[in-house]
Amino acid sequence: MTRRTVWLWLLAALALIPVIVSPAHAADTAARIDLTRHPVGYLSLLIFFAAYGFVAFEKAIQLRKSKPVMLAAGLIWALLGIVYAMHGESAALEVAAKHVLLDYGELMLFLIVAITYVNTMQERRVFDALRTRLVGTGLTYRQLFWMVGSLAFIFGPIIDNLTTALVMGAVVVAVGVGHYKFIVMGCIIIVVAANAGGVFSPFGDITSLMVWQKGKLGFFEFFYLSLPSLVNFLVPAAFMHFSVPKGRPDADVAIRHLKPGGAGVIWLFLATLVTAVLFKTALNLPPALGMMLGLGYLQMYSYYLQAISRRRNDQTLAFDSLREMRHVEWDTLLFFFGVIFAVAGLGVAGYLTKLSAWLYGDLGATTANIAIGILGAAFDNIPLMFAVLTMNPDMSSGQWMLVTLSTGIGGSLVSIGSAAGVVLMGLVRNHYTFMNHLRWAWAIALGYVASIATHLWVNAAIM
Repeated sequence: MTRRTVWLWLLAALALIPVIVSPAHAADTAARIDLTRHPVGYLSLLIFFAAYGFVAFEKAIQLRKSKPVMLAAGLIWALLGIVYAMHGESAALEVAAKHVLLDYGELMLFLIVAITYVNTMQERRVFDALRTRLVGTGLTYRQLFWMVGSLAFIFGPIIDNLTTALVMGAVVVAVGVGHYKFIVMGCIIIVVAANAGGVFSPFGDITSLMVWQKGKLGFFEFFYLSLPSLVNFLVPAAFMHFSVPKGRPDADVAIRHLKPGGAGVIWLFLATLVTAVLFKTALNLPPALGMMLGLGYLQMYSYYLQAISRRRNDQTLAFDSLREMRHVEWDTLLFFFGVIFAVAGLGVAGYLTKLSAWLYGDLGATTANIAIGILGAAFDNIPLMFAVLTMNPDMSSGQWMLVTLSTGIGGSLVSIGSAAGVVLMGLVRNHYTFMNHLRWAWAIALGYVASIATHLWVNAAIM
């Protein structure tokens, strides 16, 4: 008997072990099989945590973070496929997989456009010109640290935490070129500030958007979280301040100016973000469609500059938008694919539902909502928020604000706990790593506790 045959028989034997069919949720008519006490469920958890371990030591073992999580996602869904096929429920699993694929497709299209714009702005020397201006102000590294953190906090609720991390990360790399420690500290505070700022706006974070779409909080109710969010940014920044270098960026660097068309790309990027927001709020269409329309803006602008370049015989005008798309950080996009599908697979197995039921059934809303944020750092806050919304516990608006706050800022505890952290790991791969971020987890945790306490104090009347 070959080794392959042995593995096939082993998987078939696991699938034949009796399983419990759980009641379907009201919003999910597909039959679900509870695998939380099934060998396939245990094996799926083992695969997930093993992949997570490889990601944690990405720099040490020189293994791109997308590779282990993609392998884990494929194996988890293969195991689920075997179990569901043995019970004649393959159609139900197919529905679940397509739903996750749709969610990932929207995220991928959004990211491709955002990253393409960032790459184009780099090619047009936007960030080089900004670095020249910032260095020219004579600000120290510590002053620049506070500046980029504050800008990330301000931009987070406007252009979402993910795009903020992309833009501000490129600024930090441009300003701190040649200074490893400043870039590391700058990237960490960007993640913390962008996630904190993204909490008090329904457009600032995916979890906030989910709560708003479900009608749990009104648009203006999110602003109740502005002070707790600010505390979450300021507390770790105050501790990190003393570890930021005291010197100044090299002032005798070559002065760089925008290439022709650079200002136009900036305005088109802002127009693209506005378009994405309008598609969602005014047309009730996926924001990714608005972003793709924005990509059309960039492509037509590229064609316009190329035509002028040929007429004037001036090659500095032209740029190729499709060439910039080739420089998209695929490691990051594939990492998202692996994480989303792996966690969704654990959700199909029943672990997320069991976890939410235990939290709200045994611990109470306040304790559960605080714990959800901490768990979001390890298991990704998006599926956990989805589980909370699916369970639909009877909570006050203050408690819905609390879970929105905790899931948004809890992702800052580790680098892979939020979209902002993940995208920076790809953008600044040799500086911003899982372990570099983890060294400051204690300060970020203090900010988490302080922001929760602030919310419980200032919003006590609506709890």
